[in-house]
Amino acid sequence: MMGDLKNAKLLYAKGLLFVILGGLAAGALVLSHPDWRTAALLAVAVWAFSRSYYFAFYVIEHYVDPGFKFSGLGAFALYVFKRRTNGSSDS
Repeated sequence: MMGDLKNAKLLYAKGLLFVILGGLAAGALVLSHPDWRTAALLAVAVWAFSRSYYFAFYVIEHYVDPGFKFSGLGAFALYVFKRRTNGSSDS
């Protein structure tokens, strides 16, 4: 099993590679469908998914359940599922 990546330079490189990959994918999509609506919808989708990712990690960890640390989106999905099946609700 591989351990957690802790080297700061490698973490920055990983982040940069994600940005490059996303830029290439977005560019390829807009080039294959060169329309302002495609570009606008892509921008909205990227923004919305970014905000949901922020919500899943930052908002939940800092405002809803400060004691729980998520390791990924799968862990977040399990957290939400377990809260629903246990009948936990803040509303």
